[in-house]
Amino acid sequence: MHLNNTIAIPSHDLMHNNQKVSFAFRTMEEIHERNGNVPDSPHRHDYYTVLWAKNVCGQHIIDYQEFAIMPNYVFFVSPGQVHQVITFGKPEGVVIMFTFEFLQQNHISTDFISDLGLFSCTSTTPPLLLNKQGSLALSQIVETMQEAFNGQTQYRTEVLGAYLKLFLIECNKYAPGPGTDNTQSIQAGRSILKRFRRSVEKNFRKWHKVSDYAGSLNITSDYLNNVIKTAIGKTAKDFIQERIILEAKRLGIHTNLTNKEIAYQLGFDDPSHFSKFYKNIDKKAFSDFRTMLEKNPGQFPL
Repeated sequence: MHLNNTIAIPSHDLMHNNQKVSFAFRTMEEIHERNGNVPDSPHRHDYYTVLWAKNVCGQHIIDYQEFAIMPNYVFFVSPGQVHQVITFGKPEGVVIMFTFEFLQQNHISTDFISDLGLFSCTSTTPPLLLNKQGSLALSQIVETMQEAFNGQTQYRTEVLGAYLKLFLIECNKYAPGPGTDNTQSIQAGRSILKRFRRSVEKNFRKWHKVSDYAGSLNITSDYLNNVIKTAIGKTAKDFIQERIILEAKRLGIHTNLTNKEIAYQLGFDDPSHFSKFYKNIDKKAFSDFRTMLEKNPGQFPL
């Protein structure tokens, strides 16, 4: 099968006042009005996005997985992820966007972002739900951040960087924590998780087994599975498989490659093995996924 009408998902630069920037602050109301009250379309970008839905209901589709948008949900979208926001009625909330360069300018390490565990390269990280105390704390941070963004005060970038870090730290309080009280174990687990995620992102096209990654980390497969399960609630095997499935969907939508070519790109010597693998994980055939794409152009086949 060869698709000639594969959807081209637009990739957006981070812009403000028609200029490319490294940090931007928007309200959801502002974005909604700017789009003429028309629902968002699928898109991706090379920067981080934080969406705090203060008072809005709708749907947020991230890399083909649908999440409900409810009041006081906070979503985190990583660079490269494809997402679509659909709101019901006029939304109230904020959207904070920043680039790798902004992190570097403010001496915020990528390790800090990774250790928080808020951003993920897969679509399976659910939104955070804030309580009343968390909502109040974020409101105070966001108010100062918005004033700094709209102003031209000295050290404006540094102020934004400092409050971004405070915002993320506050959000981290509501992220699921490790299932252990052993501080040393927690730190070791974070280090392994960080290295594992980086290795998966680099090698998932050629390494499909937990043992491949465990060997590269000099630990056993059982230990790696236990650490990952404790840290993020799923096994290393699940994480690897989800990353392969996600890439298959991205290639299925963004390219005109045949199913066989996609199988080879993902490291499967036999396309039939890829077909079985995909159906076992996603519960439907990859060819059916692409057929739905043809029948519903411009929409995500969920």
